[in-house]
Amino acid sequence: MTHANALATSLARDLPNLDPALFAVPALERLQTTASPHAPRILLLYGSVRERSYSRLLSEEGARLLQAMGCETRTLDPRGLPLPDDAPDTHPKVQELRQLAQWADGMVWTSPERHGAMTGIMKSQIDWIPLAQGAVRPTQGKTLALMQVSGGSQSFNAVNQLRVLGRWMRMLTIPNQSSVAKAFLEFDEAGRMKPSAFYDRVVDVMEELVKFTLLTRGVSPYLTDRYSERRESAEALSKRVNQRSL
Repeated sequence: MTHANALATSLARDLPNLDPALFAVPALERLQTTASPHAPRILLLYGSVRERSYSRLLSEEGARLLQAMGCETRTLDPRGLPLPDDAPDTHPKVQELRQLAQWADGMVWTSPERHGAMTGIMKSQIDWIPLAQGAVRPTQGKTLALMQVSGGSQSFNAVNQLRVLGRWMRMLTIPNQSSVAKAFLEFDEAGRMKPSAFYDRVVDVMEELVKFTLLTRGVSPYLTDRYSERRESAEALSKRVNQRSL
């Protein structure tokens, strides 16, 4: 009896609810990455349109660090983005955001904390990114780093909420995160972040994001391949075939 036949027999006996044809044992060799033809592509989103927006300044600081680490970065200016459902998805600003989401290998989301939560501007940007767009999932399997700025003492409300959203968008959200307290004290007149433990943490977060992106972007389809979805796809195929035969 071959190994495959023995496995199928064992599954039928011990795990009768499984479909042996769709069950797969995770394989280390499938996780071996090869060099990508392009630098890591990172999209940065921030959650304020104020003239002196500290979330924008923090996002810009992150972009500089990412570029120094060999990444290509793009930042969406949220001004002009309509509220979700208040305009068709053909709106130019919505199309810009969705094209950037597809372009990116990873993202950085940076929000102010307002009333103990992320801002509506931040949430609107995320809400405009669909879970699926045709056969493409713009966010699934892509890396994500989270940062926030606060006007008062250090808080993690916004990044904690963003982490929930990142999981919902099926992104690989890195463990590290940054929360900059009393942000108005942490940037100079030119808008550059001052040396501090907060700055050092931002470096940590960007460094970790690049590492996770390099590690996972080449194997993202395999990392996000799921038994339940393979089964669903098989059932959908069977249904279509049966419909044709009616």
